[in-house]
Amino acid sequence: MTYQFSFAWIIQYWPVLAKGIGITLELTLVGAVLGVALGTACAWARALGPNWLKPVVAAYVELIRNTPFMIQLFFIFFGLPSLGVQMSELTVANLAMVVNLGAYSCEIIRAGIQATPRGQFEAGASLAMTPFETFRHVVLLPAMRRIWPALSSQIVIVMLGSAVVSQIAVEDLTFAANFIQSRNFRAFETYIVSTLVYLVLAIAMRQILSGIGWVLFPGRKA
Repeated sequence: MTYQFSFAWIIQYWPVLAKGIGITLELTLVGAVLGVALGTACAWARALGPNWLKPVVAAYVELIRNTPFMIQLFFIFFGLPSLGVQMSELTVANLAMVVNLGAYSCEIIRAGIQATPRGQFEAGASLAMTPFETFRHVVLLPAMRRIWPALSSQIVIVMLGSAVVSQIAVEDLTFAANFIQSRNFRAFETYIVSTLVYLVLAIAMRQILSGIGWVLFPGRKA
């Protein structure tokens, strides 16, 4: 028996796919902006912060980097309500992605900070800059310029990893694919389409992040 491929269902279920794509992009945008901000703060704490704060941040980073993202998601979704913390599925997914990316981006950004020559710190101090001004203008921007490609790749990885949020009923792209194949019984075609959509999103995101890097850090080398 020859299998007959059919993609006619795309027209009927396109609104479901579009909604899933939109939620995936929203999760990625929130996770990227807040996750990188959290990672920057943690990188400062680990590289230049007070001694009492360094082990606290190090424990957070090691905990997140050495446990599965799905377990982190389930802990927030199922664990926190037992402590009286109630959040919607989408809020839980956003929080989990921010916490996850924050830990990974912390180590990436910290590597860029530690690669900064000590003379630049001294130059900032000689110009009467405060420690915060030195970090912001003298240390952080060159560090971000160096690690932007690695940070961009990590953001794309987090976007692809967001597929697991469908396990808590967040209506992302994977949730949409699961819903569609349960209705049309064409799992092969449905997951081919969802795979291609993820591929296009990943490639487009890499290009967009690369363009953002050239705008923010015009002196960055390829």
